[in-house]
Amino acid sequence: VQLQASGGGLVQAGGFLRLSCSASRIIFRAYDMAWYRQAPGKERELAASITSDGGTSYSNPVKGRFIISRDNFQDAVYLQMNNLAPEDTAVYFCSTIVRGLRRWGQETLVTVSS
Repeated sequence: VQLQASGGGLVQAGGFLRLSCSASRIIFRAYDMAWYRQAPGKERELAASITSDGGTSYSNPVKGRFIISRDNFQDAVYLQMNNLAPEDTAVYFCSTIVRGLRRWGQETLVTVSS
């Protein structure tokens, strides 16, 4: 599996970004997908996930501000991030589990200035 994330950048607090992750070498529609993030000096944490049939879940810190979605025709998963705060500053990864192993895509950096 190959997962390629993009869309990170520098944004002011209160702003928004949309992350994209393109998948290849898997039958994308069959897989649950997730966005994780890792802030400086902190452990990696789950931000949002979406099942193969579109069910979503969110961690408490992002609930109500982030929206995860997928496009099974484009083999892509997205993370719309609204009302960003400095504590959202992190590297973001898209991820899935293939044959029982969690696979990680390339990171994309999100920096939120106050």
